[in-house]
Amino acid sequence: MENEQQEEFKVSNEELETKIREIIKSGEAQRIIIKNENNERIIEIPLTIGTVEAVFVPVLAAIKAIAEIPFKYLIVEIKK
Repeated sequence: MENEQQEEFKVSNEELETKIREIIKSGEAQRIIIKNENNERIIEIPLTIGTVEAVFVPVLAAIKAIAEIPFKYLIVEIKK
């Protein structure tokens, strides 16, 4: 999409949930994509303006489950 900016973060499984929470709290992301070490997409999280973290409780639970697998992950933050 036009005018989108991407920022990528390489994180360990221990850092995954913390970084996702950080991105959500910043309020700048339009979408978050989590990929594994093989660059395979695991999950894509669409975000909307004004969304509060409490809405993401089920998503964060899934991220905690993903983080149990000891991989390096790539988080792609897509901003407007």
